[in-house]
Amino acid sequence: MLLTAAAGLLTLAACSNNPYPSADEDRKILYTSFQEAPRTLDPAVAYTTSSSVITGNVFDTLLEYHYRKRPYELIPGLARQVPEGRANADGTVNYRFELRAGVEFHEDPCFPPNAALGGRRTRHVTSADIAFQLMRIADPAINSPVRSNFSQVVGFAAFSKRLAEKRKLDPSFDGRPADAQYAEVGGIAGIRTPERNTLEIVLTHADPKILYWFAMPFTTPLPKETVAYYDGNQGRARLADHPIGTGPFILTIYEKQFRMILDRNPHWWGLADSKAPAVVLPVEGDPEDVSSGTIDKAYLGRPAPFLSRVEFRREREGIPRFNKFLQGYYDYGGIIKESFDAVIQNDRLSPLMRARGMRLDKSVEPSIFYIGFNMDDPTVGRAGGERSRKLRQAMSLVIDVKQYLELFLNGRGVPAQSLLPPGLYGYNRDYRNPFRKVDIDKARGLLKEAGYAGGIDPATGQPLRLTFDTGNTTTAGKLQYQFFINAWRQLGLDVELAATNYNQFQDKVRKGSYQIFTWGWIADYPDPENFLFLLQGAKARSNGNGPNTANFKDPDYDRLYDAMKNRTNDAERGRIIAEMLKILERRRPWIELYHREAYELSHGWLKNAKPTGLFSTPFKYLDVDATARAKSRLAWNQPVVWPAYVLLILAFAAIAPGIVTFYRERQ
Repeated sequence: MLLTAAAGLLTLAACSNNPYPSADEDRKILYTSFQEAPRTLDPAVAYTTSSSVITGNVFDTLLEYHYRKRPYELIPGLARQVPEGRANADGTVNYRFELRAGVEFHEDPCFPPNAALGGRRTRHVTSADIAFQLMRIADPAINSPVRSNFSQVVGFAAFSKRLAEKRKLDPSFDGRPADAQYAEVGGIAGIRTPERNTLEIVLTHADPKILYWFAMPFTTPLPKETVAYYDGNQGRARLADHPIGTGPFILTIYEKQFRMILDRNPHWWGLADSKAPAVVLPVEGDPEDVSSGTIDKAYLGRPAPFLSRVEFRREREGIPRFNKFLQGYYDYGGIIKESFDAVIQNDRLSPLMRARGMRLDKSVEPSIFYIGFNMDDPTVGRAGGERSRKLRQAMSLVIDVKQYLELFLNGRGVPAQSLLPPGLYGYNRDYRNPFRKVDIDKARGLLKEAGYAGGIDPATGQPLRLTFDTGNTTTAGKLQYQFFINAWRQLGLDVELAATNYNQFQDKVRKGSYQIFTWGWIADYPDPENFLFLLQGAKARSNGNGPNTANFKDPDYDRLYDAMKNRTNDAERGRIIAEMLKILERRRPWIELYHREAYELSHGWLKNAKPTGLFSTPFKYLDVDATARAKSRLAWNQPVVWPAYVLLILAFAAIAPGIVTFYRERQ
């Protein structure tokens, strides 16, 4: 009995807390986590961060972003080159994509055995597969969130209308395969496939921004066989849960409540075309990538992928997830608020984290968070003329964003000088907005010039009363908004917080019954137009619920916007953007606050994990030193054996009298 207890206790003491099979210890597997499974992996619909880590690695795209260059730069992916627009005599513009030959879809039961490919269940990609996916985006039944971004494609809207009308007139039509429906209504005039590996996109007007959408999974080649087969019937999965692409990784396990696994695609086209721009880890790029250790110089110029597998484990709560990262069971992750001060000290990794070989990478998201003024309001808006403008300027001069970031966001943000974030064309790191530095004396002077000396409204003899509307009623949110109110109170202004739930706030915005508000924007694509359009007069909220919630309207700004929006990134475009920013600087429809900054921790054994900011991490460029990881895990997770020995001694003490009695009776 004693021997059995001892054996059990010592076995328990020797047990490992490693959640992974010991057989995988030496494999090049990246371990990470997810909180909630993606709602859908259908590339025409998926538009969330949780889905992009899968779709961005399972689906290839015609174009990609250069992994190491900022500002962001497009490079060829499945296309052989980044096309340039060619003007036609009728004013339309053509973009011609030449596809790489020999690209295969992932093997899958939806395909019949292909004798030309050794009997494997797959086939080669053609330009028709991309045309099919573009028609799916146009299909109103799919409800793609990016459908409006292709409205400049000739015949795009007409195709959507014909589909809807045909389905309404003929209920049986909707039961036919999607490709048959699209063919019957005539396809999209501006999407052409003149050859097997050639795709032409015809636009109604010049618009270089269309190319950004071909660097997103929305426009990936999708086989019609997949859409027809994965319909959720007869035990088959739904398309939303079973992505079939051409990417370097294949989704082999999709257990939404437990884990997701991506395995390396043994037939990825990049293995045969190892010098293609989207295959090699770029040599060119920010030198700091290498000097900081983010990019391992030994990998520069080498063809990807380097990993054999990516495994996601579900973690609902932040603290357990972070603890497993500290134990070495996840290779990278964010920093939870509860541990921020222990991990980051003086804006650097703490000595303990550095001693463990960890690395901190920061990336500025292409985003802007701001306080806006309703320019339709008679007090703070355009009707007040110079008086209102100086009021807005004064209110801008007392907001200390650096202090705000330290108090509420652990310093994770870059104070904004304009609406353009770092990494985008037109951003000037040396530009300093004269109204985005704290200067209370200047603010008080401007307020006096506006007729509100000491913050007093001459019409009432009382402090000028303004309303600050928000859609967040949480205690934490109210504390943040109170920070701004307290700053304005220094000027003598009486700003009332009107915090409602989000739906009520949206209703106020629709009705125009608001004065001051706070908002944010994260770019869809890395072009300055995707920020500058937020203040275009034609997109004012009062003109039809547009994104210009400030209702800012300035004829000079709009003229410059029209001249800038469809230009390539040349010197003239840069000059126009600078002039637009000068208008916003003076007019102050916004108080620009900050560009959000992500902090990401990774272990020293993880290679080449450069934060991307805009797009999902391309796992093909990452690698792990499995040997170094195993050693660290062993050192950091030593079993605590002394309790087992204490229990053994106590057990022996408990049964020792019985043993003595037993032997005495035998004698």
